[in-house]
Amino acid sequence: MNDVRTVRAGRRTVQLHRPEKVLFPARDDDGGGKDRTTKNLTTKKDPTTKDRTKADLFDYYRAVAPFMLPHLRGRPLMLERHPDGLDGPRFMQKDTPDHYPDWITRAEVTKQGGTVTHTVCDDTATLLFLADQACLTLHRWLSRAGRIDRPDRLVFDLDPAKDDFETVRNAARLLGELLDHVGLASALMTTGSRGLHVVVPLNGHHDFDDARAFAKDVAETLAAAHPERLTTAVRKEARGDRLYLDVQRNAYAQTAVAPFSVRSVPGAPVAVPLAWEQLEDPAVHARRWTIDDAVEQARTEPWAGALRSGRALGPARRKLRALRG
Repeated sequence: MNDVRTVRAGRRTVQLHRPEKVLFPARDDDGGGKDRTTKNLTTKKDPTTKDRTKADLFDYYRAVAPFMLPHLRGRPLMLERHPDGLDGPRFMQKDTPDHYPDWITRAEVTKQGGTVTHTVCDDTATLLFLADQACLTLHRWLSRAGRIDRPDRLVFDLDPAKDDFETVRNAARLLGELLDHVGLASALMTTGSRGLHVVVPLNGHHDFDDARAFAKDVAETLAAAHPERLTTAVRKEARGDRLYLDVQRNAYAQTAVAPFSVRSVPGAPVAVPLAWEQLEDPAVHARRWTIDDAVEQARTEPWAGALRSGRALGPARRKLRALRG
């Protein structure tokens, strides 16, 4: 068996070591217990019933790179690595190891008491190198290295109390309508877990505190209008069966899963951008796409034009205040 595979990626050569290493072991028919349910998977074969290898991960990231890289370039990353697969230990990596190639972009950012040198994925070769490092999931900053304290994305994480996508679908509709009312564009993304992210493009002129305060105001406005269904309570025991409108990712040094990232759960589901009209498709759910078919969804360009024009928050804030009375 050949334990090393070599591929060209632009001007670089990248090696894949141990391509047959199983990263996503097959699970039994119940889909892996608490991490999976089968009620939303009736339209296609349960993807947890076969092994997924390092080569599968590598080939997926190679194919999806043209669609994924625009969402990664310039952004510091936190890397979720599973060198021994899902059954082994997990490593959440912020600092870039010294042995990483010199051609991989780094971004040194400040933290309390020092700095962190994050990896930045600017090209296909870097993405493939990270796949070889068994990096399953890429979590990105909401700002770019050149303006690290000025986010150009706002993220609302719709987190259901149970694995019930209908509650997520309904919350997304309500949030989309509210954002539209205050004059902000938005885009949808499955998380590859249980919920959806609603992503808002910003003009990059606001700091993280300002952006998070606005996101909190939006979430509280929506929760106040639908208190039986939605909540902003951070403590789980205070939420009951209500969906949590999570805005905590909109803070300095926080990250959100990057579009087209593979999630570290059985079946290798992928966080996939959606067009708003796809929300009405009953076959769509948080784990609808995996490394088997996420590239097909990418080719439809569901976010075409949706995130090109970032807005200022001032006009939206005034409209929100008027709405709240």
